[in-house]
This record gives sequence, C-alpha cells and structure tokens, in this order.
Amino acid sequence: MQMQQEIIKRLQFLAPIKLNLIDESAQHAGHRDNNGGSHFKLEIVSSHFCGKSQIMRHRLIYQSLSDLMPHKLHALSIVAIAEDELR
Repeated sequence: MQMQQEIIKRLQFLAPIKLNLIDESAQHAGHRDNNGGSHFKLEIVSSHFCGKSQIMRHRLIYQSLSDLMPHKLHALSIVAIAEDELR
C-alpha cells in the first residue's frame, strides 16, 4: 500500500468531513537529515476535534501514525480544523 493511502486509511477513525493530503516529498529530496521518508501536508476537518486544542488534535493524528515515523513518514505538516469552526 502506498504511504498516502496508508495515512488516509489510518485517519478514517476521525470520520473526517474533509481530508486533503498532499505529498511534498519531491520538494525535500536531498535535504540534510532526510532519511528517505515521505513529507506530507495534511488538512483535515473533523467533529472529533471539537473542544480540543491544536495540541490535542495533533496528538490524535500523530498517535495513529507513530509507527511510521521517522523512517517511512519523515515530516507531516498539519492543519486540523474542528467541524464547528467552519460555521
């Protein structure tokens, strides 16, 4: 399974109403400390984030991906939005 598909699959527990995952790995090729892992930018909207701080939202995401880091998933930029913040 490709890394992008694996990340999307693992984040389904958040029942996202929007999930945009962009592979930015090519932009980081050859960078110092890049061990070949992927770089992604994530924008996700979920009701599971309602009432949670940004730190807690990021922890939920990172916990579901922790075994991929840092070798398969080197970097992840996150924008996590609660569904009630869209109104």
